Amino acid sequence: MTSSGEPVRAAVFGTGSWGTAFGMVLADAGCEVTLWARRPEVAEAVNSTRTNPDYLPGIELPANMRATTDPAEAAAGAEFTVLTVPSQTLRANLADWTPLLHRGTVLVSLMKGVELGSAMRMSEVIEDVAKVGPERVAVVTGPNLAREIAARMPAAAVVAATSEEVARRLQAACHTPYFRPYTNPDVVGCELGGAVKNVIGLAVGIADGMGLGDNAKGSLITRGLAETTRLGLAMGADPLTFSGLAGLGDLVATCSSPLSRNHTFGTNLGKGMTLEETIAVTKQTAEGVKSCESVLDLARRHGVDMPITETVVGIVHDGKPPVVALKELMSRSAKPERR
Repeated sequence: MTSSGEPVRAAVFGTGSWGTAFGMVLADAGCEVTLWARRPEVAEAVNSTRTNPDYLPGIELPANMRATTDPAEAAAGAEFTVLTVPSQTLRANLADWTPLLHRGTVLVSLMKGVELGSAMRMSEVIEDVAKVGPERVAVVTGPNLAREIAARMPAAAVVAATSEEVARRLQAACHTPYFRPYTNPDVVGCELGGAVKNVIGLAVGIADGMGLGDNAKGSLITRGLAETTRLGLAMGADPLTFSGLAGLGDLVATCSSPLSRNHTFGTNLGKGMTLEETIAVTKQTAEGVKSCESVLDLARRHGVDMPITETVVGIVHDGKPPVVALKELMSRSAKPERR
């Protein structure tokens, strides 16, 4: 509730599975939620049937949640403006939406990617395009598989913001009996954890598709976390962030669940499908497919060695057969673990 006793208003730009699920969380926490949908048929389904059949079939949406195709209508009066579009489309979309945003709204990123070309994190893209300071931006991340949250299964998350006041407000706005948010001031670390875990999720999926076993999976998860932490340290992140929900928690969920888009995408590649075939059977965006290139770009800018990320880029974008890429990865020179 606001100080006047009115429900907090929230806009969610994007009606994919995670945007819709997080909109449900906000609504269940007492917010009045308006979804912006690109396609009229999605908005119509949300309003007339209380479902999003394309992304969350069989899930009934809360009564205090509606949809519109008019971005100005969605943005009107919103205390929180949640952005949940594919990371590589954020810049163009937000440029169109910025003039419509409610004055003083907090811009909330649900996106887990790094922009191609600029190597910017999503919060940096938001600040750049919307011309707002970091105190107006927040990030929600963690082990948050959308289908489970939409089914109101227990989950925890991290609300990351440089402003403690903003973090606490958003924490209160999305705290429900099944969704427990924690605050964290380390925006850099939280965003890197979310972006790089998609790349490691692809790697683990490829290994699973190749039938390499649980030892390989455990090794990739652990060494993937190590290279994520190396990059984070080079960028000024708190190393403890990577042992928390935004790091290890999100990584484990992504690498172990068939609900993970990136893991599933990687599994198909590991089974021998081509990139084009895998894209054709994937209904939603697997962020790691494009972000693996921008994560590797970011690592090189900071002089950080990320061999698993390099391997994923080689398989996904350079056409390297997974068997060849695996052999190259395993034959790297031996070194101490903590390097």
